[in-house]
Amino acid sequence: MRIVVDATPLSHPRTGVGNYLRGSLRGLAEAASPEDEIVAFAAVSMLSRKRLREALADVPVKRRLVTLPPSAYVWRALWSRAGIPAVERLAGPLDVFHFSDWMYPRQRGGLRSTIVHDLIPLRFPDWVHPRTRRLNLAKYEHAARTCDVIVTISSFTADDIAERLGFPRERIVVAYPGVDERFVLAGSRPHGDYVLMLAPGEPRKNHAALASAVELVRSRRPELRLLAADHVPDEDLPELYRGAAVFAYPSFFEGFGIPILEAMASGAPVVASSHPSLDEASGDAAVRVDPKSPDAIAEGIERALAERDDLVAKGFEHARRFTWRACGEAQLQGFATAL
Repeated sequence: MRIVVDATPLSHPRTGVGNYLRGSLRGLAEAASPEDEIVAFAAVSMLSRKRLREALADVPVKRRLVTLPPSAYVWRALWSRAGIPAVERLAGPLDVFHFSDWMYPRQRGGLRSTIVHDLIPLRFPDWVHPRTRRLNLAKYEHAARTCDVIVTISSFTADDIAERLGFPRERIVVAYPGVDERFVLAGSRPHGDYVLMLAPGEPRKNHAALASAVELVRSRRPELRLLAADHVPDEDLPELYRGAAVFAYPSFFEGFGIPILEAMASGAPVVASSHPSLDEASGDAAVRVDPKSPDAIAEGIERALAERDDLVAKGFEHARRFTWRACGEAQLQGFATAL
């Protein structure tokens, strides 16, 4: 199979979506047979092209990068709406075209696939920018109407897609995220007197309840503090995970919750929301709490501190089951079945 993957999101600073894309490309390359060809395709500006090349530097896939004039976003949007030229004109012949949120041009033939990480813009419109909601709703409608396969990151989200988009469940491929090898137990770490939280500015991450919970715990453990930076450089994350007394993830809703696995792989005990969207990431290795109750979150933090050694061991074993190769294998199997 010649599989062309839209790698355009890697032309911008990486978020969870970009990290998944990069990891899944590596997984596809690792799982591919000698007869398969994995191609990272993107249509980007000259400035963004440099960042994309850097993101793909150690990813062993073919590259097909097309340079667009400013604004590349406008050109991609027009291309998707106009439907001409077909993607094969720029990407070459293909058996599978797997597109992202960024563009969805027409193709002449082959399997049509996309990735849906979650349905947050549809289910919780107040949590996202109006433009984000508008773009995602258009993408969902297009995907449900035109795709042969939809790839997603959890069984929870697969069921959500089937129910809310009316897409056949048997044509949804679950390809769990992997855990990058940089998240390991050994390595430098800061002094572990903090509860770590990521992305506190996002409404669904539930910063207010966690902050209240940490204050409750501080009445008994005054040395503990909440570390909730708005942005953590990607290269600093492993050290912060390793140094945390507890990693807290009391989110109201997720597509999967990969930071839970990253923290577990790095040796941090995890307190996670009891919402079922986090079940697969948490397994039986996290302390689960009611995200609406600061008292429950505080009790969970206390338990994680008391049972740290057991939770770290369970978390490490749970996290090691999630690999990018397995992610690539799931996608390849899904594509081969649908062809």
